[in-house]
Amino acid sequence: MDTTYQQTLVELLKFRDDRDWQQFHDSKNLALAISIEAAELNELFLWKDKVESEKVNVSKLKEELADILSFAFLLANKHNLDPFEIISEKIKRNADKYPIEKAKGNATKYNEL
Repeated sequence: MDTTYQQTLVELLKFRDDRDWQQFHDSKNLALAISIEAAELNELFLWKDKVESEKVNVSKLKEELADILSFAFLLANKHNLDPFEIISEKIKRNADKYPIEKAKGNATKYNEL
């Protein structure tokens, strides 16, 4: 595991444990929290066209991404998963589903390529 990730996880767990919030952090609630924070992220882009959406308030973007990543790290930790390892595994699976020669420049879903 990456040292920066480990340090961040230690900080997250301390923050949570200092407030006795572990009791609320079951898998279901962490997954719901990720979804809710993702909706708040989406709200930053709601009703904006492509050009406007690229001018997103970076401070608010950072806050929402931090919330999403924090809950995702806590959920991964709860199940003894290394986020970087599972992302790498997913990239490899996606490379098989989306071969460059078929998927490059194409937004079509893998089962329709």
